[in-house]
Amino acid sequence: MEKYLQLFVNGYKNYANYLWTEITQPSWHNYFYWLIIVSVFFLILEVIIPWRKNQPIPRKDFWLDGFYMFFNFFLFSLIIYNAASDVVVNLFNDGIIALTGINLQALNPMHTLPFWAILLIGMTVRDFVQWWIHRLLHRSDFLWEFHKVHHSVEEMGFAAQLRYHWMENVVYRTLEYIPLALLGIGLYDFFIIHIFALAWGHFNHSNITISGRVTGGILGGLIGVLVANGLLDIQLLQQPTLITQLGAIIGCIAIGAFVFGPFMKVVFNSPEMHIWHHSYHLPEDRRHGINFGLTLAIWDYLFDTAYVPYNGRDIKLGFPGVEQFPDRFISQNLNGIRSKNPTPTIPSDTTVQLPQRGEHDKAVNLSIQAEE
Repeated sequence: MEKYLQLFVNGYKNYANYLWTEITQPSWHNYFYWLIIVSVFFLILEVIIPWRKNQPIPRKDFWLDGFYMFFNFFLFSLIIYNAASDVVVNLFNDGIIALTGINLQALNPMHTLPFWAILLIGMTVRDFVQWWIHRLLHRSDFLWEFHKVHHSVEEMGFAAQLRYHWMENVVYRTLEYIPLALLGIGLYDFFIIHIFALAWGHFNHSNITISGRVTGGILGGLIGVLVANGLLDIQLLQQPTLITQLGAIIGCIAIGAFVFGPFMKVVFNSPEMHIWHHSYHLPEDRRHGINFGLTLAIWDYLFDTAYVPYNGRDIKLGFPGVEQFPDRFISQNLNGIRSKNPTPTIPSDTTVQLPQRGEHDKAVNLSIQAEE
């Protein structure tokens, strides 16, 4: 017990020191400033190339979502999550050792893999676990009361990603942390995975629309930068010159745009797909939700939860009853805790019939053909 108590105390101390260093000593490894940089980048895009041109700037509840950003990503971790997470993982691993005599972390084969493989596996596993957790938030009436906070967004923008009930931190981080820790994903690995997921989450919620070739080129460019600087353990370039590095980056951009571009909106989530997840009206046979993907969309296509019947730029957002949902931070975060009679996930009498599966497939095929 003393061991776990010390872990708990050290968790608070270490995270408080880390947070202070993040704010007072800016660097390329500071998550605090990455969050600000990524947010400002998408804010500029929403001003320059808005998808919904009539949406006001700043949009409804923009400043509320900005507060959620710092609360959920920093203050909540300092107050509750960080210290408890160390205790949970150690208890889990020690329990496995006590029951089976097997140290799962010590047997982990990922320790011998190159860095790029660790990142790819870590990102894929985390996104897959999060996809199932997201479905659970919609399926469970109890958890839906917390998830309503995120779906109370009525005008979509990048910061909408950051509006969610603090209880979601507990659910997501508890269920995703153990498999990632047992895989041997370290803090630096998780930092890169988390920054990528943050940027893509901003993109999914943003008020912009761009082609798959553009997103493919951007993804290729990011990979090119990592390859050119030898950060992925891919030794294609030996002591490269600046011209060679630039050539590698341009080559990766071209591969991303022309090879991966036509498939980007099927493999990865996008504003055009995610807007339907926030639709006020759901199809009659999908009352528990659609398009659950966070970074990757492939899970929705594999498990038949993908739904993009047509351009959803101007669809109504929220959920039945959102008009009466609290619009202040404290009231929203008490929802689900003080509520004695949680509202059903989606009342069946408020759903509407939208285009069926065949029309969805047609729309997706047309989208892919348009990219070719």
